[in-house]
Amino acid sequence: MKSLPVLLFSLTLMAASVQAATTVDLAAEASRPAVNDQVRAVVYSEGQGSNPAEIARRVNQEIAGALQLIRGKAGVSVKSGNQSTYPVYGRDQKIESWRMRSELVLESRDLGAVSDLLGELQQRRLAVGNVSQMPSPETRRQVEDEATRDAIKAFQERAAVIAGALGKRWTIKQLSVSQQGGAMPMPIYRSAKVMMAEAAPAPLEAGESLLTTTVSGQIELAD
Repeated sequence: MKSLPVLLFSLTLMAASVQAATTVDLAAEASRPAVNDQVRAVVYSEGQGSNPAEIARRVNQEIAGALQLIRGKAGVSVKSGNQSTYPVYGRDQKIESWRMRSELVLESRDLGAVSDLLGELQQRRLAVGNVSQMPSPETRRQVEDEATRDAIKAFQERAAVIAGALGKRWTIKQLSVSQQGGAMPMPIYRSAKVMMAEAAPAPLEAGESLLTTTVSGQIELAD
């Protein structure tokens, strides 16, 4: 029975110590430029008419020809994108015609090859939906690692400033890391008909994307 007050006293001291701990929330970030060494382009064939079977035949034929052309280009990957068929209604809410659209998504680290392909595909009556340039997965990973090291260092320096100003020691209690930045879309402003008439290689400039790492968390101060 004599040991009970001692145990209660110890628990009280531990609780008081926990309650007395001072915590500070803070965050730091760092950014690094990454070369946009990968390009993604969406091309599509679209048709409209009263006979959905005929529209599908024409659109699928154009897509098949485009696939054959793209697969002949080394270093360029291709996959099917969105496909849709839907009715077009008139003023009386009756179906006037049908519209079909089928997309292909191209990806490559060879900007010149994609530029040439876009020009050739426009000659085959395909239109360009959008073009995005971004760091490749390997480049992104390398730059994000560098930005993460910078952000963690900045977090530690900020924590040291706060603790030093208060005359305290500090330890990390909680930490989270997040990344931002990436693809840079290149909107296509010209109409599909104009682009098909020109049928020239689309000029592509790599440029850079800014990748940012944010480190946020909580530090605990102690005497």
